Amino acid sequence: MADTVTMVDYYYTTVSDKPGEGSRILGILRDAGVNLLAFSGFPEGRRSQLDFIPVDGPALLGTAKAAKVKLSRPKKVFLVSGDDRIGAIADVCGKLAAAKVNITAVDAVCAGAGRFGAILWVKPRDVKKAAAVLGVLSSP
Repeated sequence: MADTVTMVDYYYTTVSDKPGEGSRILGILRDAGVNLLAFSGFPEGRRSQLDFIPVDGPALLGTAKAAKVKLSRPKKVFLVSGDDRIGAIADVCGKLAAAKVNITAVDAVCAGAGRFGAILWVKPRDVKKAAAVLGVLSSP
């Protein structure tokens, strides 16, 4: 089966780089019933950046606003999934490299049950080109 690539919105916030900050915000989202397709967090200088890829953007925005969590404007990211195989993410990255699209960041994992998944970021100026190269069909 071919890989599936969707382009979706993500939002980010920055928080203090200290234990419990990510857990606190994820708990707020959980308690409000906000479902995430993906989440990523990483250090950014003396702070941490948290990226949220929601099923329902307005639900995420409303919950964040009520909790006084400032989120970025929506940005685009690619969700990739498919049958797990040796070199699965190398194939995806190779398509973008051949088209001279630079990848800003990528997180790929084995999802179990013979599947893999990835979150892939490119610069805003490259989103349309990357979507064409990756054969993006739709957004969820």
